[in-house]
Amino acid sequence: MIRLLHTADWHLGQSLMGWSREEEHDRALATLLDLAEARDIDALIVAGDVFDTQNPSEKAERLFFRTLVALRRRLPHVVAVVLAGNHDPAGRIEAPHPLLAELGVHVVGRIRRRDGAVDLDHHLLPLVPRDGGATVHLLALPYLGPASLPPIDRRSEEPGSPVVRAVRAFHEETIAAARARIGDAPLVLTGHLTVGGGLESEGAERRILVGGEHAVPPDLFPDDLAYVALGHLHRPQAIGRPTIRYSGSLFPLSASERDYDHGVSLVEIEAGATRVEHLSIPHPVRFLRLPARGSLPLEALDAALADLALDVETPLDLRPFVQPVIRLDGPAPGLKADLDRIAGAHPIRLVGHLVDRPSADETATRLPESVDLADVAPADLFARAFAVEHGTPPEPAHLEAFARLAEAVERGED
Repeated sequence: MIRLLHTADWHLGQSLMGWSREEEHDRALATLLDLAEARDIDALIVAGDVFDTQNPSEKAERLFFRTLVALRRRLPHVVAVVLAGNHDPAGRIEAPHPLLAELGVHVVGRIRRRDGAVDLDHHLLPLVPRDGGATVHLLALPYLGPASLPPIDRRSEEPGSPVVRAVRAFHEETIAAARARIGDAPLVLTGHLTVGGGLESEGAERRILVGGEHAVPPDLFPDDLAYVALGHLHRPQAIGRPTIRYSGSLFPLSASERDYDHGVSLVEIEAGATRVEHLSIPHPVRFLRLPARGSLPLEALDAALADLALDVETPLDLRPFVQPVIRLDGPAPGLKADLDRIAGAHPIRLVGHLVDRPSADETATRLPESVDLADVAPADLFARAFAVEHGTPPEPAHLEAFARLAEAVERGED
């Protein structure tokens, strides 16, 4: 049997609204190593986005290498396979490969070719079970940039996206070459892309296919693959079948991810069967929406924070992230300053805020379906737009300010 631990989307070096995540990464990766040792894994797959930027900081790179060294010391037999994602510097992450290979780490930053075909000596790795069972082969594919794909024929009259056709052709060719070499032995595939049907995290994940395309269909991966280890989407989830899986990120990387059950995927392959288990990793710090449901007025925020009974001695890097949802009945030009002032009195880290406004009266704010702007006074357009944005009509002071601005524009003033 081969036992794999599948993880992805570490995003080392990430900050959230200016707050460092270094302590969280340190703790989450320590938990990952504990799980790897407790489950006695044979291989670790990191399916892309190891780093958060193309130019990772010294601290981020140090944590990456420290984690690999710790893995080697605790589990000397483990093979680690690290793939570049769309956030990663592909060449930079692959440059220390000769050194990392001494630690049992195989790094794949970009697609290598030999004689026009994918170089299987670099991308196809045998994983030999310690109990003498059948060898499992890993086809290690990183994020596919434009240079990785066959020529994209945008003039073809074939239905569907030419980019998706190119991605499909690449996978068909590469999987067929792997099969020609290994026969019907168990084959694991990696990928860093969006697969159709996956649930995305709002505002957290880029659309990364070439040419602005969004996703590939799950039938890109043939049924005879033992497992498909995916990266890019931060929510742990299976796509289509249990053996096509995003492990998800180690902890919430944005407010939209705070309720996910973050962790890693344990994959056991034996005698032609694959078992997949999600292993949770506790969030290193709390990530709170305040209130948990609904919204609260600004004047109630201070009391709500006090009710959390947080320890004022908590180190800054371990203070909870808080995203308040503020109910407003009208304009609040000083809202950000008020929130910063209130939050500053509590041991929290403010990560933005949401605003809950009463629905504007549609009959008062909606323009006719077809309107000639020449027939609508600018002041009326302003009043309608203000009501839609703030849920209340503009006050006389707002109308006077708009009138002064309109007069200045007519006079050609800056």
